[in-house]
Amino acid sequence: MARVKMIEVTEASGKVREVFEDIKKHFGMVPNLFKTYALKPEILEANWNKVKAVMMQGELNRELKEMVAVVVSRANGCNYCVRAHSAALKMLGIPKETIIQIIENIDDANIPAELKKVLTFAVKATREPNNISEAELNEIKALGYSDAQIVELLSVVDLYTSFNKFLDTLQVEIDFPRI
Repeated sequence: MARVKMIEVTEASGKVREVFEDIKKHFGMVPNLFKTYALKPEILEANWNKVKAVMMQGELNRELKEMVAVVVSRANGCNYCVRAHSAALKMLGIPKETIIQIIENIDDANIPAELKKVLTFAVKATREPNNISEAELNEIKALGYSDAQIVELLSVVDLYTSFNKFLDTLQVEIDFPRI
């Protein structure tokens, strides 16, 4: 059970209702994450705008961003986000077996070596960012990632690390199905 109350869709008014309507346009529902942020409408709006900027815009494809969200959330132990973004990957057409492999062990996953490197980099940036070497960063650049794309990639790491801490501290109830 969540440690703080949420604002339900039926209770929303003003700015919260506006943001909820935009979220529903994109997701078909309002996740408990955003219902919890709704206690502070300006923070709800800022976080929703960040989700749109980080996850729905940019040069990197949505599948990669969702995979990064999953591996970062797994590294942080956030079951809410692992489940939410596993469901998103499934909706994007990624096979269930591949999603499970990415969650359980990136190195053993049946995905291209380049993708393994990027996901492993994202996990290291999550767990030990001060230990990312110049060589490791250059490996990502050698895969064809520009500086701007690396910033975009790390913005996904940043977004989900933040959400993971918020959700886990408040024990927000998972409202996504298992894949």
